[in-house]
Amino acid sequence: MTEPGFLSTTRAFYDAIAADYADRYRDILDAQPLDRAMLGAFAELVQDAGGGTVADIGCGEGRVTAHLNALGLPAYGIDLSPQMIATARRTHPELRFEVGSMLSLDIPDGALAGAMAYYSIIHTPQELLPQVFAELHRVLAPGAPLLLAFQVGDEPLHVDRPFGHEVSLDFHRRQPDRIAELLAGAGLVVRARLVREPEEGEGTPQAFLLGRKPA
Repeated sequence: MTEPGFLSTTRAFYDAIAADYADRYRDILDAQPLDRAMLGAFAELVQDAGGGTVADIGCGEGRVTAHLNALGLPAYGIDLSPQMIATARRTHPELRFEVGSMLSLDIPDGALAGAMAYYSIIHTPQELLPQVFAELHRVLAPGAPLLLAFQVGDEPLHVDRPFGHEVSLDFHRRQPDRIAELLAGAGLVVRARLVREPEEGEGTPQAFLLGRKPA
């Protein structure tokens, strides 16, 4: 089966910039207390539900996967880009990272105690988001939490030649209410949401939705 074109484009983009991206954003969470608070809330919800394996889906270079492990979660990372996964493995050799797509996860039904898509739904076309959320619902155990993060807006941002590399990609901004509706359509309930104002280097507000697969 031929894969959707956006997957090939996204993979090529992140393969090209993996090393530069890791260097640029390695310590970004240190300056984002609200983001860390949502990650902390997610970790507590996983533990309160009984704990277990958590997947960071669209993990990039692995910084959030490592943060979740530091919070006490047995988390591992999945990413579309082989070069991002290679970078994550070099940076965090003690952790597990795998190449994969959120459209079709190589995870058994109900196997995850929690899942995170941290700025990783932003390259998926709107019409494919129901498939992504249905897949997240499938792999989550009953009662397991989900955390999404994304930029808020209606118009995509086109990024061209990042770090001087000859690649480009569209970043789809989303509206929290619409994402909450799509999650509900997939059987996932939104428990909390945070929208914070842009910080230095950010062009739009940033949204975090904490969801849950009903028990």
